Amino acid sequence: MNSKRSGYSSLQISLHWTIAALVLFQLLFGESMTTYVDAAADGRQLSSYEQTMESAHYWVGLALLLLVFVRLAVRLFIGAPKPQSTMPKWIAFASRATHALFYGLLVAVPVSGLLAFHVWGWIGDIHAWAKPVFMVLICIHAGAALFHHFILKDAVLRKMLVPARDAAR
Repeated sequence: MNSKRSGYSSLQISLHWTIAALVLFQLLFGESMTTYVDAAADGRQLSSYEQTMESAHYWVGLALLLLVFVRLAVRLFIGAPKPQSTMPKWIAFASRATHALFYGLLVAVPVSGLLAFHVWGWIGDIHAWAKPVFMVLICIHAGAALFHHFILKDAVLRKMLVPARDAAR
C-alpha cells in the first residue's frame, strides 16, 4: 500500500463522487421502496412511476454495494494519502472515525436492504434508520471538507477534486 502519495488517483476520485451521487439518489428517492412494501401489504397496484422508482432503488443499492467493494479494494492496493503532519490528532481521529462509519454504512445498508426485501421484512425498519445517519454523516463530512478548505486553508478538499500526479491511475 502506497500511503506516501500526495493525493488520490483519478479512479479513487471517480469512485468517491459516483458513490456520493448514488447515495444522494437513494436518500432522495428511497421512499419508493416503502411505497412498494406498503402497496404489496395492501394489495394495491403500483403506478408505472412507482414501479420504476422501486426498481431503481433496488438496482442502485446493488450498484452501490459493488462500487463500495471496488473502492475498498482500490484503497487496499493503491492506498490513501497520509493526513497532513500539521493536522491535529483529534481531527485525524475524527476523519478516520467518520470514514469508518461511512464504509460500514455503505456495506451494511445495501445488505440490510437485500435481507429486508428477500428474507426478513422486519429488517426494513433497521434499514430505514440509515437515512438520518447518512444525512448527519454527509453534513459532517462536507462541513469538514469546507472547514479544511476555507478555515485551515489546506489541500484536503483539493485532494478529492484533482487527481495527484504521483497517484496510480
